[in-house]
Amino acid sequence: MAFYLSLILIVLCMIMSMQTLFSSAKIKGRWVSVENFLYLISLYATILIGFGLIYIWLDLHGLVVLMDGTEYMETGFLERLETGFYFSAVTLFSVGYGDVSPVGIGRLIAVLEALIGYVIPAAFVARVVFDAGDRAL
Repeated sequence: MAFYLSLILIVLCMIMSMQTLFSSAKIKGRWVSVENFLYLISLYATILIGFGLIYIWLDLHGLVVLMDGTEYMETGFLERLETGFYFSAVTLFSVGYGDVSPVGIGRLIAVLEALIGYVIPAAFVARVVFDAGDRAL
């Protein structure tokens, strides 16, 4: 039960973080500002850590979601933690390197994470442009 509650909590934190991208008066109307930069860093960090925790939680509860090369990673907790966050980062920021591969339900989770990684910059730029246009009127 605690497993499912923790997964729900992780997903809710990520959704609340992304929700600020679509709510009003959260992003300043300038293109380049320290506030916008820090906002994007915190948003990406929240998503990266959230998906990394999902990979780790699923792995710790017996579901194989990540494989190193062609074999299952029989490593300790710290190595799993490192691999989960590493895979989350390369999936969120790029299409991955291929050294760690998702399997099973991990494939669906990786696709969702990559989609979010590509949508965040576009949504952020659209938000700043629309807010700047509203202020000019």
